[in-house]
Amino acid sequence: MSAVNADFIGRVFTGTPPYGVSRAKIAEFASAVGATAPVHTDPAAARELGYTNVVAPATFAVLIAQQAEAEYIEDPSAGIDFSRVVHANEGFTHHRPIVAGDELHAAVHVDSVTERAGIAMVTTRCEIADGAGQPVCTVTSTLAVRGESS
Repeated sequence: MSAVNADFIGRVFTGTPPYGVSRAKIAEFASAVGATAPVHTDPAAARELGYTNVVAPATFAVLIAQQAEAEYIEDPSAGIDFSRVVHANEGFTHHRPIVAGDELHAAVHVDSVTERAGIAMVTTRCEIADGAGQPVCTVTSTLAVRGESS
């Protein structure tokens, strides 16, 4: 049986410091995921396409979301043993591209905790916004947390 605390449903975590997006972070991530388009590494190419700076690959938001989700996952009363976690699903809804120079803020919402056969399925929604509070990306994540006997 899993020990994930369902009382966390509805809670919002906002304690993660802002994430500063840099050209170097975007280039490193682009290289890691094989995103070779010049818009990810060349400011001139990005400007030619109408962006103010280099543009992050679509999945870059996972860095921000996972950093923010740690506030929830590492809370001992949440009951999540990360050594028993398998990532089940990740989804992105982009409201605008992430570009170098952004300072992004994250709010992690615990949307659901359901248990089946000793596995807790934990779904979070990370709302990422810019410094003016405008939405940038919504990242929805589902973790499967195996119980002690799984």
